[in-house]
Amino acid sequence: MNEIFAVILAAGKGTRMKSEKAKVLHEVAGKPMLSHVLSTLQRLGADQTVVVVGHQADAVSEVCRGFAVETVLQAEQLGTGHAVEQTRGLLEGREGLTLILSGDVPLLRAETLLTLREAVAKRKAAASVLTAVAADASGYGRILRGDSKEIVGIVEEKDASESQRSIREYNTGTYCFQNALLWPLMRQLNTDNVQGEFYLTDLVALLVRGGERVEGVVCEDEREVQGVNTIEDLARAQRDWEALHRG
Repeated sequence: MNEIFAVILAAGKGTRMKSEKAKVLHEVAGKPMLSHVLSTLQRLGADQTVVVVGHQADAVSEVCRGFAVETVLQAEQLGTGHAVEQTRGLLEGREGLTLILSGDVPLLRAETLLTLREAVAKRKAAASVLTAVAADASGYGRILRGDSKEIVGIVEEKDASESQRSIREYNTGTYCFQNALLWPLMRQLNTDNVQGEFYLTDLVALLVRGGERVEGVVCEDEREVQGVNTIEDLARAQRDWEALHRG
């Protein structure tokens, strides 16, 4: 069976948290959010995990020491695509599947990641994207689907048209790629967008243009995929953790 690699994006400061502490170090259920994500990957049985650190790199790396993972530094934050690029030296040229996750999504389950992986492995897709549906998807990248319901692109809200902003299905920021296809395409990313960053989401359109299939996996429980960007989000994540673990 192909190896499973995992990349966790954990370099951001999280300015909306209004705290000097790096966002992924804020705690849910008594543990840093990053610890929850690392534990999930342990349960999944990832063969190699690489954590991209940046803001307060030493403190974030300290959290990683209790797990069999490696860290790489993203010295300058130039987008999600740029963050993943920092792991090229460790993962390029290897056969397997690469999961890409955010370090601020503490309630994501190993079973959900397994479904995401199987969408690539069993359906012979180039990649899969974990999505969710909300009454109001404001703030998130919207999922664009083709006539046969496969994903054909992801548009960030700041770059979306008015009609695209009405789409309720959104990108959760969790992906699975065939590793052999990931790295050549990474070189094609550019900063031609409103924020002037390298968007990882642009890989979807590049794959589709190359004739590849991208599967969408909808997470039925939206609580599981909610990222934490504010203190209010952190309090909500704590409540959701308690609800999910009650009994």
